[in-house]
Amino acid sequence: MNDKYDVLVIGSGPGGYVAAIRAAQLGLRTAVVERDQLGGICLNWGCIPTKALLHGADVAHTLASMAPLGFRADGVEFDMAQLVEFSRSVSQRLAGGVGYLMRKNGIDVLTGTARLLDKGVVEVAADGGRSVHRADHVILATGARPRAVPGLEPDGERIWTYFQALAPAELPRSLLVVGSGAIGVEFASLYRDLGSEVTLVEVAPRIMPGEDAAVSEHVRAQFEKRGIRVHAGTSVSDVAVAADGVSATLGGADRIIAERVLVAAGIRGNVEDLGLAEVGVEVDGGFVRTDEWGRTTAFGVYAIGDVAGGPCLAHKASHEAVVCVEKLAGLDHVTPLDPAYVPGCTYARPQVARLGLTEEQARATGRPLQIGTFDLQASGKALTIGEADGFVKTIFDGSTGELLGAHLVGPEVTEHVQGFGIARALEATADDLAEVVFAHPTLSEALHESVLSALGKPRNA
Repeated sequence: MNDKYDVLVIGSGPGGYVAAIRAAQLGLRTAVVERDQLGGICLNWGCIPTKALLHGADVAHTLASMAPLGFRADGVEFDMAQLVEFSRSVSQRLAGGVGYLMRKNGIDVLTGTARLLDKGVVEVAADGGRSVHRADHVILATGARPRAVPGLEPDGERIWTYFQALAPAELPRSLLVVGSGAIGVEFASLYRDLGSEVTLVEVAPRIMPGEDAAVSEHVRAQFEKRGIRVHAGTSVSDVAVAADGVSATLGGADRIIAERVLVAAGIRGNVEDLGLAEVGVEVDGGFVRTDEWGRTTAFGVYAIGDVAGGPCLAHKASHEAVVCVEKLAGLDHVTPLDPAYVPGCTYARPQVARLGLTEEQARATGRPLQIGTFDLQASGKALTIGEADGFVKTIFDGSTGELLGAHLVGPEVTEHVQGFGIARALEATADDLAEVVFAHPTLSEALHESVLSALGKPRNA
């Protein structure tokens, strides 16, 4: 195994392994360092196993709503351990696929914990041994971890992070979820559909504070309709752990008791013990500072993905990986990523997807706006599948027709938001999108109808 590389990547998540593969494809001698499992958090403990569990929740919802279609499902039994086993098997299969891609592309996999000794010099420690490797370019792709909340320190038993929530020994009768970003909302939805009593708490004035206000309010209404107790603008204090549960005070007044508590109050970058300060890599707010090409403040050291800051999304990490590697390799026509137009998806029920600016952000630009909304209650396809609670909202520059933002809530919107992403990449205007012919009946027609609404040409007004 070589100890001198063109590119050495620290971390093998969706940013790290994609960076390694792209570097190898460009003929660069490449290695990736991983201290745990190939695929990183996303593949092993995040995106993938969460979606497998959410699929189980969707099945539970389908079984519970069969009567209007003439079906009965008597005597159905649920085994939480089996659902967890299914989710773990999916992750293991994909992790094996990452290993295959490393071998296929001739990438050396160094198992252990990495630390920068100097610029271009990386030490890898494992099983009491140490090895030193040199590289012209070092890419940090170490990801992130749950942010700690004072007074809510996870114990792995009663107070969970998403690690424990993904592999519970049994379904909790009640769950208190602290934090309403994508992680908190997905787990609140998941556990409610599986049968837990769920309380969702958010310290910000509304849940899903990063989403458009209309989306946030819609999700809250749908959650409360499903029996999820939602508390926004509320803090959690006086937490007491007992043998049979956790008690806490909400907003300084109401006392709640839950069998388990899930802390989902954000994440912070894995920047510790990497030797960053010693080589001149600056950290700001728990994340590595970079420019648009992933370059840090130390020559020859780069950072991509969650460790480089938000939006903390797997697809953002993978795209940054390609941009970073192609730029350091000297390719022409490399385009930096615009983080404002990275699609964000929440796979709860209802699903949420977004691209670009919220209405509040768009109004703050001072531009003239054209805003259109289409309610799924007018969608024939949504009605036929019994999932008509939702809408699509589009925001355009009223002078140029530029797409500024798109916000979707409802069935399968995480699949449909890509249409707006393509439109944005191709610089399609509102008038251009209005000329596109959408198939009928489809859920995706809602995208078209929202554009027509923004142009003052609604067909279902």
